Amino acid sequence: MNIVYMHTHDSGTFLKPYGHNVPTDNLLDFAKDATVFRQAFCTAPTCSPSRAALLTGMYPHSNGMLGLAHRGFKINDYSKHMAQYLKNFNYETALSGVQHEAAIWTEYEKAAKIIGYDVNLTKEPETKEEGEMVDWDLKNAKSAADYIIKKSKTGEKFFLSFGMFSTHRKYPEKIDDEIDERYVALPPMTKDTEENRRDTARYLTSAKKADECIKIVLDALKVGGIYNNTVIIFTTDHGIANPFNKCTLFDSGIGVALILRDPRQKEQGKVIDSMISQVDIFPTLCDVVGIPKPKWLQGISFSSLIEGKEESVREEIYAEINFHTSYEPARCIRTKRYKYIKYFDNDYLKYNYSNIDDSQPKKLLLDHGLMDMKKDREALYDLYFDPYEKRNLVNEGFYQNTLMELKEKLNRWQVDTKDDILNGKLAIPKGSKVNKKYCISPGSKNKEDYDSYPD
Repeated sequence: MNIVYMHTHDSGTFLKPYGHNVPTDNLLDFAKDATVFRQAFCTAPTCSPSRAALLTGMYPHSNGMLGLAHRGFKINDYSKHMAQYLKNFNYETALSGVQHEAAIWTEYEKAAKIIGYDVNLTKEPETKEEGEMVDWDLKNAKSAADYIIKKSKTGEKFFLSFGMFSTHRKYPEKIDDEIDERYVALPPMTKDTEENRRDTARYLTSAKKADECIKIVLDALKVGGIYNNTVIIFTTDHGIANPFNKCTLFDSGIGVALILRDPRQKEQGKVIDSMISQVDIFPTLCDVVGIPKPKWLQGISFSSLIEGKEESVREEIYAEINFHTSYEPARCIRTKRYKYIKYFDNDYLKYNYSNIDDSQPKKLLLDHGLMDMKKDREALYDLYFDPYEKRNLVNEGFYQNTLMELKEKLNRWQVDTKDDILNGKLAIPKGSKVNKKYCISPGSKNKEDYDSYPD
């Protein structure tokens, strides 16, 4: 079977198949003909580490992608990338649009070579103004569709990664005519104000553009007659780019949309509530398409969930932060009911402001005391009673046994996966770009705001 991997940027679960009034009707139609995972999580709520984990089947601290690729971070061994591994089984591998595992997404020729794609379908953007990059997505969707039609005539197997800039900031400035900013629902953890509603309406505009792209790719599979001979995955990297979403270990940061269509299944339209991690996608695809799993994989196949043979494959998931724009080492373990988070930088427990994307929601919080607030070094949440993770239970006697159990499991996972944070502060790679912890804007032009700045 062919494999098509479609992915947005910074969408979390703020999409229509997850109950939100976001104009992604084509994605909802696809969800009704696939399997929706309601409890899917990334391994890291930052762009490159999340994607690198999905595409290597290894946690970021194991595959080396501790920070952002366009800031100088890398996968230790690109031969372990899915695009290279599948070539061993006669798959032609193709990239169209955004990737975030090598260089910057606009350096698509360079990135495709580093990663090892056979074919680069990505088109030249007409502008590099981020608010207009949604139009680049449409060009790349059409390029991907042309490739699908071509391959459908040859019968050759292929793996296609179609990545979108949407719904990354900056959002389109002009709000879609069908979106009324007065009547939008706000994303998780976001205060309802006039300015934030306008910001959300711009997100919705970006999401609608992504939905058009998804339809273009899916229609090509159907027109080419290979829709039922293709495993199709839709996902995103992490939560939306609002405060307390992206780059946090709350569910609003690590929770992701994941919709997978295995054409072998007679019953489509299923919804699965069992927890899975994106690190599990690589071994699952191996099972679905019938190829052996490489030895380096750290994930667990959930093909048995899709087939209805098991109700659960995991008791817990793990996630981490190392570097986003600044150094913020943290780890978490999440079970069905509980979440334990630990920060490893004891010298700095204020918020890392540059790890929050510049936005109107961020400005609101900065204007009202964000810089005076602190993070808890450790946190325990009871997700049944506190799904928004607001009440830290670390010091509550009733929960001490649960706390100790989760701490022990987290430590065991770190030891088993050789997590270097256990040995002390992580080194900043030479030539990388890393903001100081207290720097406010990730795009600061002042070199004094950086711990490391490439020459």
